[in-house]
Amino acid sequence: MTSILAIGSHPDDIELGCGGTLARHVSSGDDVHMLVITTGEAGPGEVAARVEEQVAAAEILGVPRHCLFWGELPDGRVSNYELDLVHTIERVIKQTRAEVVYTHGSLDSHQDHRAVAEATWGAARHARRVLCYDSPSSHSFNPSVFVDITATLGKKHDALSAHTSQVANSSMASTSLVMTQAGYRGFQARVEAAEGFMPHRLLLDV
Repeated sequence: MTSILAIGSHPDDIELGCGGTLARHVSSGDDVHMLVITTGEAGPGEVAARVEEQVAAAEILGVPRHCLFWGELPDGRVSNYELDLVHTIERVIKQTRAEVVYTHGSLDSHQDHRAVAEATWGAARHARRVLCYDSPSSHSFNPSVFVDITATLGKKHDALSAHTSQVANSSMASTSLVMTQAGYRGFQARVEAAEGFMPHRLLLDV
């Protein structure tokens, strides 16, 4: 069993970027955890509702409530708390003994995403596998590592749909575009549906 940690700046980031992959880890018997840095208070929806949406989405992927962690930093201003951010990620990595870490890529138009990406590189400096996922606000994202999510695409869709406040009010959380993207990444990977990653560090077991 491998310990997995996925990090997102806001509720729904993880589902968008690597929800299908996390569901695959769960089905393989891995120990999966999620760390959400903010409650997304700067976006549409009330904080209490967004928290419950995130809990519901995690449970759809197979991640129980006690494996969902919160960073409690202010939405939109994460970069102002760099040291706190690094320490938060370090603490959760240590607590979960994460061996594989999924996080944002640094080539992103959202300042919170960039801050989380860079903080993860420092906090996960001892992790053997650190992989960056795609986001609707990513740019120049060219994945070279893919995970076949054909069997878990439905869970990715349903987990994103659990973020009802975002699906209803933000084009960034379009379930139809997520399905299109999964098909395109699948085309690149020569499977029906996939998620793509850019490796920051990838130690191969040979």
